[in-house]
Amino acid sequence: MLTEMLAYDFMQRAFLGGTIVCLLCSFLSFFVVLKRLSFIGVGISHSALGGLALGVLTGINPFLSAGVFSTLIAWAIGITSKKGKVHEDATIGIFFSAAMAFGVVLISLSSGYKADLFSLLFGNILAITVEDLWMLGACGLVVTLFLLLLFKELLAISFDEEIARIGGLPVGFLYYGLLTAMAVTVVASIKVVGVILVEALLVIPAATGMQLSKNYRGMLFFSLLTGLLSLLSGLFLSYVYDLPSGATIVLCAAAIFALVFLFSPSKGVLVRKFRG
Repeated sequence: MLTEMLAYDFMQRAFLGGTIVCLLCSFLSFFVVLKRLSFIGVGISHSALGGLALGVLTGINPFLSAGVFSTLIAWAIGITSKKGKVHEDATIGIFFSAAMAFGVVLISLSSGYKADLFSLLFGNILAITVEDLWMLGACGLVVTLFLLLLFKELLAISFDEEIARIGGLPVGFLYYGLLTAMAVTVVASIKVVGVILVEALLVIPAATGMQLSKNYRGMLFFSLLTGLLSLLSGLFLSYVYDLPSGATIVLCAAAIFALVFLFSPSKGVLVRKFRG
């Protein structure tokens, strides 16, 4: 069945593009969960809709405009929550709802854009083109290099910003760099899972890894493994049962987390109850 599925060119592109996105999201998920940036991820992913609509209406490449727009929203959330006297959750709620409303208004002004709304919201991995693969590869390379080259520094600010600042690390640069990496990853993932579902891939893999490991190395390994297994199982099930691919991938990731949450050898709820 797997050989038959990969015999089609569009499935090969879907598999390659999905692998890039899921591994990239799983790697970034490690820092998102440690730094507790999950809700900011929601704001960034939803704001991408405004950037996409702006690009279509002005004739700019939609994914380029979405990347710039999402990055600006991410920075605005960071600056407002850190410099202002508004709580972070309130700031995120204000910006992401305003950005989505902005996108909806622009979509209403562009009649030819409405037909693609569903695929933008929930993804269409089977429509990935060769050009999309190049874009995904470029975005994945840039974000991965940033995370690898500054891994220790990002790990330090994820655990304790104040100690990192006292130690002389450029906390502001690292924080906004991480927000930018999230924005780029969100835009790169739109074709695969859409702006609504991408947040799940920025949280579930690392949350699963945290249940399976007691150290950050194990957490990162299991996060990457969860992302890859979610892609493989999601693509397979969507092919066999004719289901939406992006949503199926996210559901598989959620199912893996649920199993781990219940049956993890060290932290599983049912396992601990049985031992108790």
